[in-house]
Amino acid sequence: AVVPEAKDPRLLSPFKGNMDTERLLSLIKENPGKIGLIVMTVTNNSAGGQPVSMENIREVGKIAKAHGIPFCLDAARFSENAYFIKEREAGYRDKSLKEIVSEMFSYADMFTMSAKKDALLNIGGLIGIKEDEELYRKVANRTISYEGFVSYGGLAGRDLEAMRIGLLEALDEGYLRYRIGQVRYLWERLEEAGIVSQSPPGGHGVFVDAKAMLPHIPYYQFPAQALAVELYIEAGIRSCDIGSFLLGRDPETGEQLEAEFEFTRLAIPRRVYTQAHLDYVADALIAVKNRSKDIKGYEIVWEPPVLRHFQAKLRPL
Repeated sequence: AVVPEAKDPRLLSPFKGNMDTERLLSLIKENPGKIGLIVMTVTNNSAGGQPVSMENIREVGKIAKAHGIPFCLDAARFSENAYFIKEREAGYRDKSLKEIVSEMFSYADMFTMSAKKDALLNIGGLIGIKEDEELYRKVANRTISYEGFVSYGGLAGRDLEAMRIGLLEALDEGYLRYRIGQVRYLWERLEEAGIVSQSPPGGHGVFVDAKAMLPHIPYYQFPAQALAVELYIEAGIRSCDIGSFLLGRDPETGEQLEAEFEFTRLAIPRRVYTQAHLDYVADALIAVKNRSKDIKGYEIVWEPPVLRHFQAKLRPL
């Protein structure tokens, strides 16, 4: 239920990760008693790494509370989202990132977080539940069975200390300014070359519009996946599909669903790449663009029943 402006990669809008609250209300009305959880991802990965405004987080929280539906933040990129709120949203310029993060989380009933994103860790994650003790007990029991006791979740002491440090370092404005500046630099290089990507650039990567580069490949032949393969062949650069290949099939009919976006995601690792690396990525993608008319689509030859994006086997057409 992303806002309509997110569906136009060329449109410059400050918070294209926002949830469409009118659509959310319609879905709640159309499915009474069938919605168990409202999940908001900050920043919104499926919409191209786009930020969510504080106003939108607040409004979605109100809607969830009014209808008795729990509200969960998928907060893997919480600090980048807070940085964009400080940079772009009225009333937050003079607030600290800690203050902004605290307000973001105040509107949710719970959160999940992969610590391998903004927490700067190489493994692990977090689950936070505010007041629902029954849900907490259920989650705790599963954590103990599958991961480890809730105080460490299967992580070593070294990893827990790294997480503590990473959560704090992730709120360093200088670090975020440089990191998000890297994303913008790559986006600008591609813009200059006429390569369309989700605009404005988000916080953790550049999302190339594969549909625009490969208009001859239909959604059911996975243009974003085809572009990811070609980029790897061209220069050994690993990217991924955020499109119809990721979306999957209709669970009732088995027909391939068409995604709203056909993005090839160029996620940029933290504290790893130099400007020379980013120029190498841009040059490789430009080379692929120059032969884009010759690129073919793909078909699936095997896929697992769930999460096919990680394991399916494809062949070129």
